[in-house]
Amino acid sequence: MRPTSIQSAVIAVATLSGFWVARWLRRRRAASKILDNIQGPKSKSFMAGNMAEVFNHDAWDFHQDIARQYGGLIRINALLGERHIYVFDPKALHQIMVKEQGDVFEETDSVLKGTRVSFGEGLLSSTGEQHRKQRKMLNPVFSAAHLRAMVPIFFQVGKRLRDSLTLRVKNGTDEVDILLWMSRTALELVGQAGLGWTFDSLTTDEAPKYIKAFKQLGIATSKPSMAILALYVLPYVSEIGSPKFRRFMVNILPWKDLHLVRDVLDTLWATAVQIYQTKKAALEAGDEAVTTQISKGKDIISIMMKDNENASDSDRLSESEILGQLNVLVFAATDTTSSALSRALHLLSERQDIQDKLRAELKEALENEQELTYEQLTNLPYLDAITRETLRLYPPVASMNRVAKKDAVLTLMTPITLADGTVTTEVPIPAGTGIIISIINSNRNPELWGPDVLEWKPERWLEPLPDSVINAKIPGVYSHLMTFNGGGRSCIGFKFSQLEMKVVLSLLVSRFRVSLSDKKISWKMSNVAIPTLEGDKDSKPQMPIKLEIIE
Repeated sequence: MRPTSIQSAVIAVATLSGFWVARWLRRRRAASKILDNIQGPKSKSFMAGNMAEVFNHDAWDFHQDIARQYGGLIRINALLGERHIYVFDPKALHQIMVKEQGDVFEETDSVLKGTRVSFGEGLLSSTGEQHRKQRKMLNPVFSAAHLRAMVPIFFQVGKRLRDSLTLRVKNGTDEVDILLWMSRTALELVGQAGLGWTFDSLTTDEAPKYIKAFKQLGIATSKPSMAILALYVLPYVSEIGSPKFRRFMVNILPWKDLHLVRDVLDTLWATAVQIYQTKKAALEAGDEAVTTQISKGKDIISIMMKDNENASDSDRLSESEILGQLNVLVFAATDTTSSALSRALHLLSERQDIQDKLRAELKEALENEQELTYEQLTNLPYLDAITRETLRLYPPVASMNRVAKKDAVLTLMTPITLADGTVTTEVPIPAGTGIIISIINSNRNPELWGPDVLEWKPERWLEPLPDSVINAKIPGVYSHLMTFNGGGRSCIGFKFSQLEMKVVLSLLVSRFRVSLSDKKISWKMSNVAIPTLEGDKDSKPQMPIKLEIIE
């Protein structure tokens, strides 16, 4: 039987892609032999190396064990004999994230091209001068003055959540899937304060189509097959032919998860274009039209679009770049915030003493007021301590990737012992080496934080941090932590995220006592940490907890 034109096209693309990937791997494997003197876990197989362990959904112990055994710089065996390095030494992190970011160390092609294909020309997919230009346009939008103006929007959404949960708690106490509600709330918070758009009334039990699409995207892209596609194939096939041809190839490939990702991204893009066109029309109609919208023109995208109109030609962002920022804002703010909020509520349900102490602080601050001010939210010590400690011990994203663009020598704060017995603080890194930045092990480094590093202990933030933490000069943009990244590619909205968390926690803890469900929760290490029910073979994201109304 003669192959059809479609089959021939598939075979041609697969053959060409396979050739490119094989050639690249041969070059990379030869260069990465230099890294063999760095100690690390033994390879489980030539094909997969340690990657199945690194990205396993239950990899918490693996990450902790290799950190304790090998120190702040570790060799990881990747696919087909390639070597990566795994880093959490603070001095090396500073070199990668700050000192030599962009010139020597950069975001990986898989992330840059993957986010460009998925979300457009936003912050996550830009580098160099384009990235600096985009940050310059966005930085003022996340200033204290603008964040202060967003607090009433946060409380408006948060109160809707609180009141909806109150209606659903029968007989004064009931069990709810708090992850679902945190996901819906995080989306609505970034929708109203970020985009001036409403996605969810938060009054029905049914989640909107958009949040369902987001959850499907997270589940599909966290699968090993999709991770390998993103890491090793996408950087090459994303440039084969025209966009129309690539879309054709995606459509005909018999791959259910790939089609799911395609359909979800179509939903996200259609929504982004609709929001952008609505905002653009309002701006063209004048200030009166802008102020009639949700958030009255005080949302991030409206402010950015208005500033962009007045920018110089060299600083002005294109329409595709603005669409990219819109998509990235929703993507970056929804799953991470809902994960962090769910984790905080899980921890509070385990520690009633800490929950009671927080409730007392909130009660004293509120007195006869209906809601907290921006100044109160940023200055309540115990609420702040709970937020910081949750983000320290349980960062929603456990690791990130970088690549060495040039040959480099990484300098370490703490010496490591090489395989040949040499003790050193300088390690040569060949150009092209993949780098895994361990956020979780930086935040949990016992040499810096002390022997109680694995204990959730908000009180550690109520007194001066240890000199070991201060002197390490961890390059994180937030509280000596790597949770929000550091340097020129740090999370631009980290203060926005903190405010969201504080508003939601203050409203829920003031109204409800949260306690553990009879169902045991198991957190999975995915792209973003997700709670599931222990023993659930499907690992469906969910987190049932009990809510009891406080009179």
